[in-house]
Amino acid sequence: MPERSNRNRRLAVAGAAVAGGVALIRRARAERAVERTAGAGTAPAAGSNTGPVSALGRGRRSLITAGAVTRAGTGWAAHRARRTFADAERREELDLEHQIRTATEVAETLGNLKGAMMKLGQMASFLDQGMPEPVRDALAQLQQDAPPMAPELAAEVVRSELGKDPEEIFAEWDPVPIAAASIGQVHRAITHDGRAVAVKVQYPGVDQAIRGDLENAGLLFGAMKAMFPGLDPKPLVAELKERIVEELDYRLEAENQKLFAEYYADHPFIHIPAVVDELSAARVLTTELATGARFSEVVGWSDEQRNMAAETIYRFVFGSLYRLGAFNGDPHPGNYLFGPDGRVTFLDYGLVKRFTEEDMDLFGRMIQAMVIDHDVARFRRIVEEVGLLKPDPRFTDDQIGDYFGHFYEFVMTDDDIEMTQEYASETVARFFDASGEHGEIMKAANVPRSFVIIQRINLGIYALLGELGAVANWRRIAEELWPWADGAPSTALGKLEADWRTTKGR
Repeated sequence: MPERSNRNRRLAVAGAAVAGGVALIRRARAERAVERTAGAGTAPAAGSNTGPVSALGRGRRSLITAGAVTRAGTGWAAHRARRTFADAERREELDLEHQIRTATEVAETLGNLKGAMMKLGQMASFLDQGMPEPVRDALAQLQQDAPPMAPELAAEVVRSELGKDPEEIFAEWDPVPIAAASIGQVHRAITHDGRAVAVKVQYPGVDQAIRGDLENAGLLFGAMKAMFPGLDPKPLVAELKERIVEELDYRLEAENQKLFAEYYADHPFIHIPAVVDELSAARVLTTELATGARFSEVVGWSDEQRNMAAETIYRFVFGSLYRLGAFNGDPHPGNYLFGPDGRVTFLDYGLVKRFTEEDMDLFGRMIQAMVIDHDVARFRRIVEEVGLLKPDPRFTDDQIGDYFGHFYEFVMTDDDIEMTQEYASETVARFFDASGEHGEIMKAANVPRSFVIIQRINLGIYALLGELGAVANWRRIAEELWPWADGAPSTALGKLEADWRTTKGR
């Protein structure tokens, strides 16, 4: 992508971050004043993860976040002063040191806060391929290596939810977590009947933290409306709140995971771990223990292995969407475990969106108009009808086709196409870069409620496939997955899946 477009995208995203930071600071000041008036007690030190998340009140969490933004700004001023008197080579060294220092501090802050703020950091870690490498590396720690809670707290949650200490409930219990993320951490255990399981334990008080963070989300999206006048933040925020709050109830997550596990039962290369119902509750979720390589390893595999891994992800995402009518809306690298033969285990079903027949019909009509019939005028009528774009005579059909056509580019032609990092970055830019050539259309665009979670495909899946440099005839694979096309198998994995569909009646 040209450097101008990269620069514009970074400026746009930075502008949104600054607006959000100002909103957080203002809210924090107001909440702090209320806490002083009410005689609020002193909160634990920032970054402490030995106590419950709820110990950090909403005002305190906002202040910690705002403090990170302020420190980053102060650090940048000092950095800029130092580089003024440095030669070109030394400037590069100073820039690199500053990026690493700032990114590490932000990652530590978000990791210790946990909740919705940490989820934001997880998403940013793989979202934008134009992000400086040290920044992405530091944030990547949040994908699977966030700071864990104390073993005593994890045991306390298990005891309160399942009635006994973990050492009694399980034949073996590892108090050291194998993964720690935004809402809970995962422990290995062995059941009394000999099954190896993964036990996800929710952080105490994280529900209060997330609800507080989501209130700040309204301020952030309200600030973004100044940049994107066509955006109606109310349905967007309402959808995010509803979906993310659902993640707090592991009983709902268990039902979501069972939906996918039942649908993909005996699938040749898509694996969903089974849920152990009798050892699960509202804040504890026990599932079959899965193993496999992490995404960071897969990036270094052979072209054939990377292409198979990417094809499996693609088939899972779009097969689930178009055949099951459900989308697992948390696609980040920490949720995938890979095998060298294309097998992928998909984890974490807290954020799942189930679509109605009306939604699915709409998605099909959009694909039919843009991809199959190349009828941009009809596509325009559809997106205006559903509120994705406000009617505006200033925009020609060609302009609208050029803007929205990008999101369908890889399935437009019957040919092998490489998913690139540049394509993923351009996809992000079309959401946030209001200063680019598509800026006016972006300002008139909106995100209706039914499209909020599905945009994680555009803002997540393509970034992962781009990092893998995956090559495939995506159009032919898509035709296998579109129920209205029901295309013939086009790859070796496609043949395996077709046999499975025949056997299962899918």
